[in-house]
Amino acid sequence: MSLPDVFTRAEDTAGTRTRAARGAVTSATVVSALVLLIAIAWALFPGLFTHFDPNDGGDTPALLAPSLEHWFGTDQTGRDAFTRVVYGASQSLLAALVAVGVGLLIGTAIGLIAGTRRGLVDDVLMRSIDVLLSIPAILLSLSIVVVLGFGTINAAIAVGVTAIAQFARLARSQAVQIGTSDYVAAAYGSGGTFFSVLVRHILPNSISPVLSLAVLQIGSAILQISTLGFLGYGTPPPTPEWGLIIAEGRNFVATAWWLTVLPGLVVMAIVLATHQIGNTLRKVTS
Repeated sequence: MSLPDVFTRAEDTAGTRTRAARGAVTSATVVSALVLLIAIAWALFPGLFTHFDPNDGGDTPALLAPSLEHWFGTDQTGRDAFTRVVYGASQSLLAALVAVGVGLLIGTAIGLIAGTRRGLVDDVLMRSIDVLLSIPAILLSLSIVVVLGFGTINAAIAVGVTAIAQFARLARSQAVQIGTSDYVAAAYGSGGTFFSVLVRHILPNSISPVLSLAVLQIGSAILQISTLGFLGYGTPPPTPEWGLIIAEGRNFVATAWWLTVLPGLVVMAIVLATHQIGNTLRKVTS
């Protein structure tokens, strides 16, 4: 193949990827991005969205229905429910990012080592990952929280451990595929060490699908952390956290449904938004 043909094929490939990226960015993706931006703004600047105290209802009557003044109504102590959801974004999103960070860093490291060091090292690491996968995620996270103690960060670490296996398997498959390519063989042939080839060639070319998985895992982490908070293993009261907020309203479902339904809809919208953006990134990078 001549050099002009090579450049022509490269241009065609780049054009195909550009068209695929444009097709992947749909109106649903734009709406999802707006939802995530609002959640991030809640976490960073909660005072811009509400003037109520999230932990003190003052003289406000309890169990007020949603209104223009109290968008999500008030809870059993008169606290503004919307305010607690807004302030809870910082706890829930921070915990989700910590959880995904734990799974991403540890899982990717294990996967890259297993995929590039075949044989006994690969077998030992991946059999350990299989054992991790065999344990239900909620059971494993509950066990870790009991050992570490309650709290936002401890719950995040517990959820992050449950995500290690998925990152490890994906990173290993990418490392195995890229490790057999010609440019990796040429890098070793030119005197490259294992570490230099791993950092300069294998890691950069295998990280895109892993990062797409990380975005998808944010939604799953939010769900798991909210589940731990709902069960009483997450952030202790009165600190607002989405799972805890829903748990506090479950005793009033018959008389004040908004205390569980409206925060639950917020969590659902954010989880769906992260999955939509993650799927879009996966289509673009594939």
